[in-house]
This record gives sequence, C-alpha cells and structure tokens, in this order.
Amino acid sequence: MAESLGSAPLPPVGPGDHVRGPEDARLVVVYGDYECPYCAALDLELARVPLRVAFRQFPVTSAHPRAQAAACAAEAAAAQGAFWAMHDSLFADQGRLEDPHLWARAESLGLDVARFDADRRSSAVAEAVRAQFRSGVRAGVATTPTMFVDGERHGRPDENLWARLLGA
Repeated sequence: MAESLGSAPLPPVGPGDHVRGPEDARLVVVYGDYECPYCAALDLELARVPLRVAFRQFPVTSAHPRAQAAACAAEAAAAQGAFWAMHDSLFADQGRLEDPHLWARAESLGLDVARFDADRRSSAVAEAVRAQFRSGVRAGVATTPTMFVDGERHGRPDENLWARLLGA
C-alpha cells in the first residue's frame, strides 16, 4: 500500500525551499527530477493554475544520469538568486544537460559562471540536494514527479486531483 511508504511526515516548507506563486494560493510541494519528462509536463501544467509551488530536488540517477548535475545546477543558480530561471530553463530543454549547456544557461541568465560552476560542484550544494532527496524518501516519494497537496502524496495528477486544485 502506497500510504505505508513514508516513515516521516512531509517536512514543512521553510526558508530553504524554492517557492513561487501567490502567497494566498494553495500550496503544492513537488519532488522532481530535471531529466524526467513527466516532471517537465507537470511543471507546465502547474504553471497554468493559480497555485503556490514549492520544488524539491529528487534526482533519480538510476534512470536519469544527468539529473544530479542538473539539480546541482539549479541549486547553484539559487545562490545567485536565479533558481526559478534555471529551473524553467532546465525543464525547457531536457536534452541538453551536459556541462557546456549548463554553463551556457548560467551565462544567458547573467550569472557569474565561475562562481556558478564552483557552487554546483561544492559539497554544500551536493548536501542540499541529498537532504531534499532524503526528505522525499522519508515522506514516501518513490518516483517522480510526486506532489503533496494538503499533506497528501500524489503521483501525476488525475482529473479528480485537478478538480480539487482548481476548487471545483
């Protein structure tokens, strides 16, 4: 039974989380992987709905070999105030996640590329990604995307969940 997967509750959203959307909107916490096509599709769908979205890293490296590097790139961009810009860029072009493409993204976003590269390779960024991944595992995340709505774990949303999210 899926409900028995988690050994801990979903960690509350805090200052270390990446959150966007209206302050008064319903909060959805998404665990995702930048190489997962279903995560990219969900990200596009969520952008069309007035929600407050918190994104947490869950790189599934067994299926997506560049997911860890992409997660670290997003966290390194966050250190320069550009998490969401990098996040959107990574999902927009999942076929180009190799280092030269990550550097080009950082440059196009106006980031200090040397700092970006040093940060993305740092132990602090690697630990931040690991901590987000571990929090997902403890909360019962087994695959991507996984989202939590009102504390309830869901995979890809179905019609009933979209109706709930839209207040229907």
